[in-house]
Amino acid sequence: MMAKEDFYKILEVSRDASDREIKKAYRRLAMKHHPDRNTDNADAEEKFKVIQEAYAVLSDEQKRAGYDQFGHAGVDQSMGGGQRSGDPFGDMFGDIFGRSGGGHRSQATRGADLGYNLNLSLEDAVSGMETKVKVPTSVSCDGCKGSGSKSGKSGVCSSCGGHGQVRMQQGLFSVQQTCPACRGSGSIIKDPCGKCRGTGKTKDQKTLSVKIPPGVDTGDRIRLGGEGEAGALGGPSGDLYVQVNVLEHAIFSRDGSNLHCDMPISFVTATLGGELAVPTLSGKVKLKVPIGTQTGKQFRLRGKGVKQVRGGPVGDLMCRVNVETPVNLTAEQKNLVTQLETSFKTGGTRHSPREHSWVGGVKSFFDKMKS
Repeated sequence: MMAKEDFYKILEVSRDASDREIKKAYRRLAMKHHPDRNTDNADAEEKFKVIQEAYAVLSDEQKRAGYDQFGHAGVDQSMGGGQRSGDPFGDMFGDIFGRSGGGHRSQATRGADLGYNLNLSLEDAVSGMETKVKVPTSVSCDGCKGSGSKSGKSGVCSSCGGHGQVRMQQGLFSVQQTCPACRGSGSIIKDPCGKCRGTGKTKDQKTLSVKIPPGVDTGDRIRLGGEGEAGALGGPSGDLYVQVNVLEHAIFSRDGSNLHCDMPISFVTATLGGELAVPTLSGKVKLKVPIGTQTGKQFRLRGKGVKQVRGGPVGDLMCRVNVETPVNLTAEQKNLVTQLETSFKTGGTRHSPREHSWVGGVKSFFDKMKS
């Protein structure tokens, strides 16, 4: 079936197409397959709906990400093939083909969505929390209850007679377009509210409580329905999208469900072995360091990572060892190190396995160059 086809193939764009390329392809195909331009083609309306469905997904950042990862299962299958809300070409088709639905349209329109960037510490992102944010927004005017009119009433637009559409003669063609006087609503506010100047909304600042689920990461978005801009003239409010940004941590870095840290240990501990107290997000744990531990050795502490917000097992903490070279030695300490080095050379036992293999590799390299 057409609805199960690949959305990128439907719009005839590549999978890495930009938003601009997707919009351009949609406009071209929608104009080509619009039912009012293909009255003799019974399949045109179905094709047009499929094109609109593909565009509704690929033009939405969140839906496109879900579709790219999971295909049709990653998007809301109940969305249907009809024209999506906020379609930039919806008015264009109404103007060209005069599809006013037999009457004027309502003035009420949905408010715009808002975005808010929220910085979180790694600890708060992993454990979850509840915080308050202050968001500048527009709210429904309390002076006119969002109607835009002092009396709450509006009159019929004299330019279009309440139809919301006017007909313009262009040469041999008669073109129907949105009425510029009432912007397609069919009505005019004759007594605008003094507080909102007839818009039905005023500027304000809201303090909202946001629940951060455990395991969120940079790039995750939290939707607060109805907390965006107020709708025009009594229309529904938009949504607020809280964009999460997890700040850098002094000790840990995150990779999905796993945490990573570099763990400096002394020359003596690396040589003789020992026990270290390792920090985790849930407290300290003890780690046994075996004798002869080398720089770069990685220890895995299972279950000390992160449980991701989308589920799955708790990750691990990966501790990478960095053996520190002693500095600021006294004369006595330098002498002891020298004595130790001498004993290494005369003992007949290899104490630096990597050095021996590296020297052998260098010698082989130069031998090949000479031959």
